[in-house]
Amino acid sequence: MAEYRIEHRMLALTADPVSCQYSVTLPNGALWRMTQRPYIRFADGRVAAFPAPVREERSKSGTYDGVRAVYEGFSPGAELSVATHVWIDRTTGDLFFEVRVDGDRMGEIEAVSFPAPFDFGALPGHGYTVLSRMQGTLVPAGETIRIANGEIFERDGYMPLYGQVRDGSGYAAIYDTPYDAKYALEEDRVVPLWRPSLGEMRYARRMLFRFREGCDHSAIAKCYRAYVKERGQLVTLREKIARNPALARLPGCAVIHEGIAVHISPKSDYYTPGEPEKNDYYTSFDERAAQLRALRARGLEKGYTHFDGWGYHGYDNLHPSPFPPNEAAGGAAGMRRLSETTRELGYLFGIHDQYRDYYHDGPDFSFDEAVTNMDGSHPYCSVWYGGPHSFLCSARAADYVRRNYAEFERLGIGIDGSYLDVFSVVNLDECFSKEHPTTREQCAQNRRRCLDILTDRGIIPSSEEVLDCILPSQALCHHAPFYTTELGAKDARAVGVPIPLLNLVYHDCVVIPWIGLPGQRGGWGIPGADCAYTHAILNGDPVYCPIGADEAQVAAVKAACESAERLACQEMLRHEFVDGDFRRQRTTFADGTVIEVDFNTEEYRITTP
Repeated sequence: MAEYRIEHRMLALTADPVSCQYSVTLPNGALWRMTQRPYIRFADGRVAAFPAPVREERSKSGTYDGVRAVYEGFSPGAELSVATHVWIDRTTGDLFFEVRVDGDRMGEIEAVSFPAPFDFGALPGHGYTVLSRMQGTLVPAGETIRIANGEIFERDGYMPLYGQVRDGSGYAAIYDTPYDAKYALEEDRVVPLWRPSLGEMRYARRMLFRFREGCDHSAIAKCYRAYVKERGQLVTLREKIARNPALARLPGCAVIHEGIAVHISPKSDYYTPGEPEKNDYYTSFDERAAQLRALRARGLEKGYTHFDGWGYHGYDNLHPSPFPPNEAAGGAAGMRRLSETTRELGYLFGIHDQYRDYYHDGPDFSFDEAVTNMDGSHPYCSVWYGGPHSFLCSARAADYVRRNYAEFERLGIGIDGSYLDVFSVVNLDECFSKEHPTTREQCAQNRRRCLDILTDRGIIPSSEEVLDCILPSQALCHHAPFYTTELGAKDARAVGVPIPLLNLVYHDCVVIPWIGLPGQRGGWGIPGADCAYTHAILNGDPVYCPIGADEAQVAAVKAACESAERLACQEMLRHEFVDGDFRRQRTTFADGTVIEVDFNTEEYRITTP
């Protein structure tokens, strides 16, 4: 039993595998310590802290220096063995924590905690925690961080990243093996957690920590951008345009989002008994075409349409087999006319589509293709308009995408963009089917494959929000706003301080529109005190345009979208609070553009080079 010390020019590590305590000291004397013990949480509710190791040793190679340890005896008669490895990369100064669990039985483990969280303890005004919760959350020191779930690759973690800053020093914590990762929050500590994959731990899990002096939330974002770039996972809009030239028309477009038909199943949570007019209605394809012509006449030159409910039963029905286009609204001929009108006006014709919700009344439904749970059952939901549905296994989704877009081609309906619903927001699905078993990582690959089929057909690939693991194949999202106390409530409050963490990493990789016009405060994912339009300006992003917008509204939309077009392919270099005021913010872009906004007054200033 020994305490190990590993020196590097960027940090020094002190490791004690017996107590599971690790500390990091930076050249300026800043100290970060882990004092809690890691643990295993079993599916039956038991929690077992790591005991003393049965073996420990120093490790070394041509590229790293570290410490290994092996832990056993987590419960009587159990064959569990946990191997840990902690090391510093000699070249980069990156600090890695790796854990491998052997001998676990199917379904035995709920989660593994390793490494333990770094202690924080910063006084108010002396630091903050950064979370990749939706667009980004900064929690000032002294505030308790509250969250129910903490799932990576969901709204709790668009990116596999978090960080903390205390008195100017800080770290970026990166899940190097992110697909089965979570986090928990204990007071002001962030606890990384690992879930089983298909019921077992299966492979080694690894965290990477990058410590920095002079750290802030922008530096944390840039640590992560460098990480994804080095691994070939940073795919910029310029690169996406080179693969799919149709994308070149997207920057600067306002998003025009409207629906065609609605049919709400009596078995849906949205069904209103006794009021049929609320359950079945439509606006014809030709009416929507006339509205687009009027909008173009009021001065909107660039637009991307997003039409819901074009299918046989309308919005959120029958997927993944919604054909033929809604007959009452004009059928295939009417949808073809709407597409042609949209293009004649210089707009892009985009549609809503869905390959996860798998409706029981769909013409091709079979449980053989549905996601299968560990116990052999299938997921069930009846919330959405189409009523009862399971989830289509992602391993089968690509075949339906390929079939459906061949059908659009056969019908002569030109599609410029397609929104594959929920692929870039809901959790990654596991499937235990013997015919098509699928891990969470494979689910992400399958979802990307669906978007890539669109790209290969010259169609702009879009989805709901922005999950880091889907983004290389995605060019546009529905929105990517903030985590608020009640998503969608008009008076929702911000959780922590909203920051553009996602845009600091990926601004030049995806188009993110915001829903709101000047003077409109609150909205879905927008704090009640904020105007989404002001966030769009600060982020150099476009906005939505109501199809019935008047000329003054069109002018405001164009102002935001013209700025967004100029900045679409520019990296956001920095975000900061002006004079420390959370309500006054500044962004700086790679071309030298500087944008300052005041969220209280909604005033802004854009300075271009």
